[in-house]
Amino acid sequence: MKVIVLGAGLVGAPMALDLAKGSEFEVTVADISRKNLDKFKDDNIVTVEMDLDNEAALMEVLKSHDLVLNAVPGFMGYRTTERVLRAGKNVVDISFFPEDALELDGLAKEHDVTAIVDCGVAPGMSNILPGYVDSILDKTDSILIYVGGLPKVRELPYEYKAVFSPIDVIEEYTRPARYIENGKLVTKPALSEPELLHFDNVGTLETFNSDGIRSLSKTMPHIPNIKEKTLRYPGHIRLMEIMREAGFFSSEPTEVNGVKIRPIDLTAKLLFPQWELKPGEVDYTIMRIEVAGEHKGKKVRHTYTLFDEYCPETKVHSMARTTGYTATMAVRMLAKGLYNEKGIVVPEFIGKNHECVKFILDGLADRGVKYELQID
Repeated sequence: MKVIVLGAGLVGAPMALDLAKGSEFEVTVADISRKNLDKFKDDNIVTVEMDLDNEAALMEVLKSHDLVLNAVPGFMGYRTTERVLRAGKNVVDISFFPEDALELDGLAKEHDVTAIVDCGVAPGMSNILPGYVDSILDKTDSILIYVGGLPKVRELPYEYKAVFSPIDVIEEYTRPARYIENGKLVTKPALSEPELLHFDNVGTLETFNSDGIRSLSKTMPHIPNIKEKTLRYPGHIRLMEIMREAGFFSSEPTEVNGVKIRPIDLTAKLLFPQWELKPGEVDYTIMRIEVAGEHKGKKVRHTYTLFDEYCPETKVHSMARTTGYTATMAVRMLAKGLYNEKGIVVPEFIGKNHECVKFILDGLADRGVKYELQID
């Protein structure tokens, strides 16, 4: 089966390498950057240098492939997925675009396509696992998600690094946070309602509201309380608040020496070399998912915990592992015919299929990404 990975960045590249293991797939990677594609010189992977935002070129390259893994930047994710659907190809998407993917459901069904979106760690596993627990409880009262990716070595002033672009990270500090409380949609400023929480292997982290529940707010209306909070080292919130209030994250153009620029573009340009995880730098991903409800007349709480670190053997950062390998297991799931529903598939839908959940969890565990479950 022929699979094409759209995007060869810090997450796209490890996904391509994972899919290329064994003889299961013929893997092609397409990217606009020759530097990114040069990573695959010694691997059994076909590379295509192209502008993935060029519709005609994209439609042409898709013709010869059976499955698509969309790892383009978020700002072009929606239109790229839309084009893949029009090409009639099944797709797994981790571009995490801001638009509502469910608006493409009719198009996907029209072309008889399965499109699994938001299929990373969060969103992704943070939806699949609550979807699974909700399917086995008699009543679900709440979903609470804590998640963050951080460098193991803390360096002032930011004490933060990432495998994603700074503009995508800054979204967490600027986009209003939506969550469900007592059955109603609540909107709060990003970075609001800070807490300090202890996590094993890490210590004390601070949490804040972020706009991360995405499709859960629409697909699980029977659950009265759903919230996600982002994790950072203590002190990070205040620093980001200062930068935000000073205008560094503004998308409104301002004139500097006769030239109009968006402050957020300059900020991202300056932050990228400071926030970029360098080869060999150790990062970790930590997540706690709490799903509470009732089963057989008793109150019960399922808590999934993830702690994952950079892998020195494969030289793949943790955020790329936890995000990318979820997506590659979803690709394998489609290739094996384990999931056949057509249309836009948000991850919580997969959670209802217990065979698929086990398949993904087992595949992640084989790659060292292990979710621990505790039931109280």
